[in-house]
Amino acid sequence: MLARRRTRTTTWVCARYALRVSVSTGTEDRRLLSARNAVLATFFLNGLTFATWASRIPSARQLLDLGPGRLGLLLLAASLGSVVSLPATGAAVQRFGARRVVVVAAAVEGSGLLAVGVAAGVLGSVPVTAVGLLLLGFGNGAWDVSMNVEGAEVERRLGRSVMPRFHASFSLGSVAGAGLGTLTTLVGVDLAWHLGVVAVLVAGLGALSVRRFLPAGLVEEEKAPSHALGAWAEPRTLLIGVMVLAMALTEGVANDWIGVATVDGYGAPAWLGAAAFALFVVAMTGGRVVGTALLDRFGRLRVLWASMGVAGVGVLLVVFGQLGVLVTLGILLWGVGASLGFPVGMSAAADDPVKAPARVSVVSTIGYTAFLGGPPLVGFLGSHVGVLHALLLVAVILVPSALAVPSAREPARA
Repeated sequence: MLARRRTRTTTWVCARYALRVSVSTGTEDRRLLSARNAVLATFFLNGLTFATWASRIPSARQLLDLGPGRLGLLLLAASLGSVVSLPATGAAVQRFGARRVVVVAAAVEGSGLLAVGVAAGVLGSVPVTAVGLLLLGFGNGAWDVSMNVEGAEVERRLGRSVMPRFHASFSLGSVAGAGLGTLTTLVGVDLAWHLGVVAVLVAGLGALSVRRFLPAGLVEEEKAPSHALGAWAEPRTLLIGVMVLAMALTEGVANDWIGVATVDGYGAPAWLGAAAFALFVVAMTGGRVVGTALLDRFGRLRVLWASMGVAGVGVLLVVFGQLGVLVTLGILLWGVGASLGFPVGMSAAADDPVKAPARVSVVSTIGYTAFLGGPPLVGFLGSHVGVLHALLLVAVILVPSALAVPSAREPARA
């Protein structure tokens, strides 16, 4: 009798425990899905903000009456702002959490976009435009590191590759921004109105998008404080940074110059230059959507090497092709090839969740130097050989950078 009673008691306790575990697991799954969707929204908004400016670069150049060299120096301001913000962002995320940093970064980036619109579209002032781009870049860099740290943590807890999907959301936001930029350029909407409206929307929506990020306590419970200075001494982290540097240059040169190169190199109208940028972003989006399946099947190294080869072929077609089928194919290949380098680099830097904020900050800092040095270098080359032929810099850089790809190997295959 006593044994039967104990058996019933044990069964009842086990049932309650199983129910509690089931409820806890269900709550955790819902929390992760909500966090995943929040990260997707945040990446989308960041892409929308960046593409809003990138799609109107040809218009801003005309309003400010800038040649390739001076335009390259102006674009340097945004890259400088990004690089300045990156080293400290990892520590800020570690201390305040990704959610708070994104809210502040969205406000700063929105303010910068508004300032650029007023400075270039109303005042016609190059120095004030540079200040606006500095703020734009600063906010973009801080936002980028924060959302990548959050995305890497969500990816780790989900147990499958989703980082390319997050960056695909960034690309979708870029497609939306580029499409809107093409339309506003075609119908003649003032630069100030276009950038100003988007700036206000992004600052507000950016604060809302992070409400479902993982709770700070849940993220920090498995992490110890890490310092970026230590990550700077890690050979693997530095090599990942070199790989990301090359892929960031591949992406960044297209973002800044593919529209200008189409206009200058082929005599196309400004709206077609914006459309070329939009096509590039569409190709990047497609590459990132299918990238997760490719990574799971072939691994990081094969996918990265193939991406570099495809991007190099795309650049050659854009430069040496003819406006029409060949250049369109080149833009598509360039976009697909550039699509996975940055997200895979972020995942590789965040393989160890304990050191993820510091390592992501270091890799992002190295990668963003491509945005720092790329615009003025292409502008300098463009002043001598033309912007179109200056794009060959990308194909040249991709060759030696392929040697750094093995640093991104998955831990399980190391």
